[in-house]
Amino acid sequence: MADPADRYPAASGREDVQRVVELLGGSRVFRHELRTPLEAHDMLMQGLPGRALDHLFGNLVVLKRSNSLDRAVGMSLRTLQRRRESPEKPLGQEQSGRAWKFAEILAKATEVFGSQEEAEQWLDRPATGLDQRRPIDLLATPAGVEMVQDFLHRLEYGVYT
Repeated sequence: MADPADRYPAASGREDVQRVVELLGGSRVFRHELRTPLEAHDMLMQGLPGRALDHLFGNLVVLKRSNSLDRAVGMSLRTLQRRRESPEKPLGQEQSGRAWKFAEILAKATEVFGSQEEAEQWLDRPATGLDQRRPIDLLATPAGVEMVQDFLHRLEYGVYT
């Protein structure tokens, strides 16, 4: 069986961790610098700072209006609103992992499409290579996340179907 790092070489790199950290607020949100995927893992086990989610959502251009964003990160709109009332409270492991994964996919899509706005538009539109499903909707499950990552990888190398 192939090593996932071979399939997603960018997913294992320090530059990718930095792109995700910046989407989540960078040094304004995180107490110490995250440089490696293992450091990111350790932080996610403790829980993302609540402000990271606020920062991520606050800087969305297109998806800010999407009704699927809550499913992608595993929180209802009401829970997101409550989270804003206590931004210092860390997210749970599940929510932290899903928020990180969403930021990771957004960072990769931004790299592939050239801008965050284009990446968000892609996430919000039906994709031929995903059986006309919107990538944002597929982020609700681990299987869907894998399909979106695979499709982004294929797009990166010009293989659309």
